[in-house]
Amino acid sequence: MFTSLRWIAVFLLLWLGGCAVVPPARPPVTPPPPPAAVLQPADWPQLPGWTDNDALAAWPAFLAGCGPLKKQPAWQPVCAAAAQFTPTDDAGARAFFQQWLLPYRLTTSDGNDTGLITGYYEPLLFGSRTPSARYRFPLYGVPDDLLDIDLASLYPELKKYRLRGRLAGRRVIPYYTRAEIDAGRAPLQGKVLLWVDDAVDLFFLQIQGSGRVQLEDGTVIRVGYADQNGQPYTSIGKMLVAQGALPLEQASMQGIKQWGMQNPEKLPALLDSNASYVFFRELPPSSTPDSGPPGALGVPLTGGRSLAVDPRSVPLGSPVYLATTWPNNAQPLNRLMLAQDTGGAIKGVVRADFFWGFGADAAQRAGSMRQQGRMWVLLPKGAATQQ
Repeated sequence: MFTSLRWIAVFLLLWLGGCAVVPPARPPVTPPPPPAAVLQPADWPQLPGWTDNDALAAWPAFLAGCGPLKKQPAWQPVCAAAAQFTPTDDAGARAFFQQWLLPYRLTTSDGNDTGLITGYYEPLLFGSRTPSARYRFPLYGVPDDLLDIDLASLYPELKKYRLRGRLAGRRVIPYYTRAEIDAGRAPLQGKVLLWVDDAVDLFFLQIQGSGRVQLEDGTVIRVGYADQNGQPYTSIGKMLVAQGALPLEQASMQGIKQWGMQNPEKLPALLDSNASYVFFRELPPSSTPDSGPPGALGVPLTGGRSLAVDPRSVPLGSPVYLATTWPNNAQPLNRLMLAQDTGGAIKGVVRADFFWGFGADAAQRAGSMRQQGRMWVLLPKGAATQQ
């Protein structure tokens, strides 16, 4: 009995993104597991451009990340030493990392060390506390009927996964899709945080996970990720390419927005093809308005230095050396980053999302970034054996 339940839970988790208590008529076919993450010991000279990298620029983000990191025994001596050290140049910062950490090349279990590096940023939207002819697209908080189901107490191997759903009588079923939410089927009365003026900007806010909304009186409200409906994420850019509506090189955020302006009658169906839907929370005012939004680690993200990763493969909070190229460019972009965030679409071993910051320049780079890259995880000496 328990074995059957275990297979049902795994099947539902991997394939449906929801949960139901009705078992299939016959045992499910379990797909082969994806390649696991492997940390291969490396030497510092193997990191492209390490000897002349601007490591000093990553120091503030590293110190900020030490707040939560120092709760882990392996990081305590590293963060204690960092608190007492103030590097004055890149060489000093690199020397510190080399003294306290070791690099590990990130690969899959089948030896692949190259993966997709995308970009994200903190967008600015325009909105209101009340709806109007201009402000008619709702930005929702978390609905009361959204269930967050924890299977780890019964199946510890599933502790890194979360199931979301809703009750239908005595059954637990997947939560409403984007199309159903947009059609008003979800009970979201009283859950509108703000009303914004652009459906496409709202869609991309959900992809970015956080942003700012400027009200008509000039007040700026920050909103951040609160939860998600549990439905699978579908790239609308890939869909437009597959349909022949956009060439691959134009399937960026900017290209999709332009397509939407030219095809307003087709836009709602395109947006609804991504069933995933993100709910937000209003963030308290920051004492430093220029700081980035809080990431999954709980510290403000740093433009150009924070990275969203899959925490099943990369320990959240760890420094990561990234070797990729600039957006739409073959020029090398080798940089010391910090794994300080996660994302619904960031799944896989060598997979990351580069946080570019706030503003028009950040938006342009984030929307254009779809590069191949390699990653090295920097860990305290001896810590890799504990991963």
